[in-house]
Amino acid sequence: MKKIALALTFTLLLISCGGDTQNTMTVTGNVKGLKKGDLYLQKFNDTLLITIDSLKVEGNGSFTFKTEVESPEIYNLYLKKEDHNDFNDRITFFGEPGNITINTSWDTFDRNAKITGSESNIKYKEYRKIMSDFSIKNIGIIQNAQNSKVALDSLQIDSVQKLSDKTIKRSYAYALNFALTNTNSTVAPYVALYEVPDANRIYLDSIYNSLTPEVSSSKYGNALKKYLDELPK
Repeated sequence: MKKIALALTFTLLLISCGGDTQNTMTVTGNVKGLKKGDLYLQKFNDTLLITIDSLKVEGNGSFTFKTEVESPEIYNLYLKKEDHNDFNDRITFFGEPGNITINTSWDTFDRNAKITGSESNIKYKEYRKIMSDFSIKNIGIIQNAQNSKVALDSLQIDSVQKLSDKTIKRSYAYALNFALTNTNSTVAPYVALYEVPDANRIYLDSIYNSLTPEVSSSKYGNALKKYLDELPK
């Protein structure tokens, strides 16, 4: 009985030490040029943005964060700089268990970040790149019309609006197609849930029903199912 008690105590001691598990995500990296500031690892809990961990940077931009991740999900690396600049920066990335590296610079924090170690983030970056291209194209259409040296008549304005609407519809179609063709990635239910939630239910059902078992049981897979269950039939 005494041996059992000792073994149990030893087991509890090991658990309390909080060593890494198969669900541990370790985020390391460096913010080049950062001398002073605060870094925060954040994520959304439902609609509330919460801080998981933070550290104060003093003369060295290197950082390490560790947290447990049940399935891939969106995280933010937020930098609050003490440079008398009201503009602070946030890097959004898909986190997952394993080692993730984020290297960037303090002055272009969210614009030149290099993120490695997350397969989900590679897929997410691919999606965001194309959607950004659509957005830039649409902005260009509107700016060209606004910068015209000659006032546009009603027919020309209508033509610009139709061209803009067409670009938006193409981006919407791309989002749906991306989710339907990447159902082995947690990015698929995320896109369906947060990018095109007002799409025809037929498409959303098709996306969910095509998810692999692992993805359908993920955070965003379960959230998509809950969303569909609550939609009117």
